[in-house]
Amino acid sequence: MAVPNDGQQVASAWEDYVKQDPADQIFPRFWLLENLKEGQSFRKGAGDPITGTIEYAMNSTVKDMSAIETLDVTFDEVFDRYEAPWKFTAGLFLLSEFEKGSTAGAAGKFDLKAGKMENLKKSLFNKINIGLYSDGTGTGGKQCMGLQGIVPTDPTTGTLEGINAATFSFWRSNQTSGAKTSTAFDNLKAATRSIYNLNSDGVGQETPDFIVSDRTAFEGYESLSLTLERLERKSTSDKLLSGFKGDQIMFKDVPWAYDGANPSGIAYVLNRRNLFIRWMLWMKAFPPQSPVNQFVDAVKILTIYNLVTDNRRRLGAVTGIT
Repeated sequence: MAVPNDGQQVASAWEDYVKQDPADQIFPRFWLLENLKEGQSFRKGAGDPITGTIEYAMNSTVKDMSAIETLDVTFDEVFDRYEAPWKFTAGLFLLSEFEKGSTAGAAGKFDLKAGKMENLKKSLFNKINIGLYSDGTGTGGKQCMGLQGIVPTDPTTGTLEGINAATFSFWRSNQTSGAKTSTAFDNLKAATRSIYNLNSDGVGQETPDFIVSDRTAFEGYESLSLTLERLERKSTSDKLLSGFKGDQIMFKDVPWAYDGANPSGIAYVLNRRNLFIRWMLWMKAFPPQSPVNQFVDAVKILTIYNLVTDNRRRLGAVTGIT
């Protein structure tokens, strides 16, 4: 494979005594992964498979009754569990003895080992973040479960975590169309509002935590929002302000941002209570090992995890956004 210039060996060593780190030219944002690594969304686990308890039915013996009427003694089953497999994402980097020597001490522009470690970590993050949008069938089923499987465009079909949504209506996420009626994105706000409210239905005030979409839908929502402009200038330091600063916009009380791995035309309305990453090992680095026939050190990193949910009705998607 061709390299842009002289390759990483020359790029990592001093040509003159000006310190600089390599500029990132390739990695996208990991907005979904960053959100799911916060708070109770990021849960350590063990055992095989991944399991958790769900409450799926009401007590059928509850009724209006007379003073001496008898109660129904039917034995109700109202709890069960979900089951999900562990998934594995791993990688390694090599560091040769020549690289160690030629970039040691004052000869190195930057710490090559640390740079390779950081590159590998971001490469793993990128692979995991892509998987978090999948339907779990990629790479022959070795890819982690993602939003297309947990919050599908048709919530009435498919089996997830051992439970068939066609058979059990409680195991269905929410979905509505965001297709335009006449002008671009004219239904986007109403459709998102509907999913937000559907996701909030249930005991307790449990509203969504964040919304993620592709960039087109995000910019479509931004185009519908009130533009703020500063027209009055009171000092020379005041400048024209138009639009919004930052990488996210609020919808009701939750942030909405875009992710490059998000499927086209879909906005996911999510929360961190019922959608979470269960992990056994997270970015675990193993001690360097040197092959007997090479003067290199190999450093491996392994993540064992999966994306799971314990309540699909609290999750939803606006699909077909135009």
